[in-house]
Amino acid sequence: MERKKVTIEYPLAAKSPAIVWRLISSAAGLQKWMADRVSDDGATMTFTWGELWTGQDVRVSHVIDRRKFSHIRLKWDADHGEGEYWEMRLEESELTGNLALLITDFADADEEDSLRGLWSGSLNRLHRVSGL
Repeated sequence: MERKKVTIEYPLAAKSPAIVWRLISSAAGLQKWMADRVSDDGATMTFTWGELWTGQDVRVSHVIDRRKFSHIRLKWDADHGEGEYWEMRLEESELTGNLALLITDFADADEEDSLRGLWSGSLNRLHRVSGL
């Protein structure tokens, strides 16, 4: 089954890329809203959800490209397609000057709603912890 590229735009209540950049590109920032634990060795980021005694989901993502104040693009170990990745990109609105976070990810056609739901939950946590 062919996988579909999914793009989600999340408007942010921020004008400073430095604040948002720390939340989307560092292990400490991602750990605040995306996973229970995140480690970063520069080439890979390891995301852990859950606790050891209740079961954990651990996923490794390779950093493909990282441009400060612009975007971070990663590839999960388990991704199937050669051109698949997930990306978080900062863009500035020409009208308001506020930033938007553009998420790009891939999903099977029948799993697009589920993927959007996962990102929505994570972005809601981002808003709660940062006010963005």
